Amino acid sequence: MRAEEAASQLAEIAYLLREREDHYRARAFSKAAAALLNERPDLDSLRKQNRLDSIPAVGAGIARTLAELVDHGTSPYLTRLREQDSDEPASGLDLAGYRGDLHTHSDWSDGKATLIDMALAAAKRGYEYLAVTDHSPRLTIVHGLDPQRLIQQRRLIDDVNPELDGLTVLQGCEVDILEDGSLDLPDEALAALDIVIVSPHIKLRQEPAAMTQRMLRAVSHPHVNVLGHPTGRRPGSRPGAQYDFAAVFKLAAQRGVVMEIDCDPARMDLSVEHAKLALGLGCDFSFDSDAHHPDELVYPELGLWSARRAGIPSERMLNWLPLAQLREVLQRG
Repeated sequence: MRAEEAASQLAEIAYLLREREDHYRARAFSKAAAALLNERPDLDSLRKQNRLDSIPAVGAGIARTLAELVDHGTSPYLTRLREQDSDEPASGLDLAGYRGDLHTHSDWSDGKATLIDMALAAAKRGYEYLAVTDHSPRLTIVHGLDPQRLIQQRRLIDDVNPELDGLTVLQGCEVDILEDGSLDLPDEALAALDIVIVSPHIKLRQEPAAMTQRMLRAVSHPHVNVLGHPTGRRPGSRPGAQYDFAAVFKLAAQRGVVMEIDCDPARMDLSVEHAKLALGLGCDFSFDSDAHHPDELVYPELGLWSARRAGIPSERMLNWLPLAQLREVLQRG
């Protein structure tokens, strides 16, 4: 079994454990899955040597699960968890056509690596494009970018792009949706970006009717491309915003605003349930890492199972589009 195949199944176990409030074990399986993707060990060889527990973050219990995966292609533990869950895989989506990540951060805001390091890591993964989407200024704790700093960052991106082999860095911003549904940057700053992601970060416990109006206003904005991690949830630490999801997803589909599946294992937002709802209402999707470090660019590989369970085909995913076609979609309105 290839490391990425095993990692996907460990990540699914982690998600199902989070749904059952078993957050300690969920974190352990997530860390092991990420280690498999970063290390890419030869699992068959390690299994023969009885050394699966030599992989970073893999203890004795997870090693037993890995042994089952290597020997049989599946794990009774995962099977039991799936049997307790109503969602079954509904598409054969794979990452063979994944062309780039549309939600990442650099040290211009709260990322842990330079923009250039993020770009080089994406190029090493064979990406055609990478969107650097640092935060807007409302989140002062993460050193968000105001319009002037966005101009400065654009100059850097324009200087870097000719030096990259086969990769284009797109400039975006993860813009806060303010309490009244307005956005955290002026229209002229938004218009200059290649991609605009709007995300709920503050006041997530707002009363559902008010939250619905807030989200409807945000997706109505003509410069918005993507609704980022649409509930703001972090299983185990916060449940996320509650609103009329059907109304917001329906309007987003009409406006051409894409729903994000944020593959950060601590988020997995949209959930499978909400992704199915959005798909049925006509939404397209952005399938992203929300990476704050080059190692986190592996997160879409960890989240692939969720898109499969939701039944999302590649033609409904922005990240499978060639760059020229992606630019056309992003320039709507």
